[in-house]
Amino acid sequence: MNEVIEIGSASAKPGEIAEGNILVGNLGGGSEINIPITIINGINPGPCFWINGGIHGDEPEGILTCSIIKKEISPDKLSGSLILIPVMNVPAMEAAQRGNPLDTFSHDMNRIYPGREDGYLSERIAHVHKELMIKYADMEISIHSGGSHSYLAEAMFSAKDEKTQELARAMGEDWCVSLYSNVTSKSPMAIMSELGKPALTVELGGRSSTAPGSFLNVGNKLFKACKNIMCHYKMIEGEAHYPKVRHKGYQQALLAPKSGVFLPNPEIKFLTMMKKNDHIATIIDYQGNQLCDLSAPEDGMIFGLRALPNVTVGDWCTFFAIIEGQW
Repeated sequence: MNEVIEIGSASAKPGEIAEGNILVGNLGGGSEINIPITIINGINPGPCFWINGGIHGDEPEGILTCSIIKKEISPDKLSGSLILIPVMNVPAMEAAQRGNPLDTFSHDMNRIYPGREDGYLSERIAHVHKELMIKYADMEISIHSGGSHSYLAEAMFSAKDEKTQELARAMGEDWCVSLYSNVTSKSPMAIMSELGKPALTVELGGRSSTAPGSFLNVGNKLFKACKNIMCHYKMIEGEAHYPKVRHKGYQQALLAPKSGVFLPNPEIKFLTMMKKNDHIATIIDYQGNQLCDLSAPEDGMIFGLRALPNVTVGDWCTFFAIIEGQW
């Protein structure tokens, strides 16, 4: 793409950066509901790389990543274009909660695509985003994290086709786990996959990485991955780097069988192979009595762990990847 790009109120000629908003609707007091957008339109033709974050309002990692991209990537040295949606779900982000507090039903926006033009507010936001994404994007990543309750290490969800696995490999040497995702999952990635375009849901960060240094480190890791993608697809100069081994498999959620206090095994290492029945965590009651243990359900690895010690029966405790082989 090597022409003027106009999306919402943002308009960028080749070699320009433009910021703006995509209008979704208005509230009763007159204030607008917008999706913020930045367009980095490269001086030379190339693919359109679409990056969106903040589908969940307790996951600000996409905002940080997009801010770093804006500082580090110059349109004068870019072939193609970058479309940055730092936060999709602005009402949820402002409330610092997963779902949109303005909805009658607080939808998980990552489960309602393609949305509806005449639906609930979250569905309308999803619809507006989807229409623009499928019009412009050649490839897409959606940035997620463990949000307010968990921490997730470098992992991603993807379809199995060759184009998508090329994009997954292009995430770089730190991203060695690519899990199967159901293309009917009603996420932005699923919409792109249905159109035969590569897309990923990437996971990194969360509650235990929100201290200033840790949060910035997460943003830098995500920027490094985005930059590696740009190098791989010849959008910028530079050598792309790739993981030596890429694991494939699927996610299994480990839920709390009892309420109490969640105590992870201090010897756990993320993204490291475990054997079936290896110890993951213990739950104790408020008197310190052991209630139960959580163990590995199969051979695999942990890519996410609960960061909130207090736990209620049925709460999500562990993001476990059952590994079936290598890509």
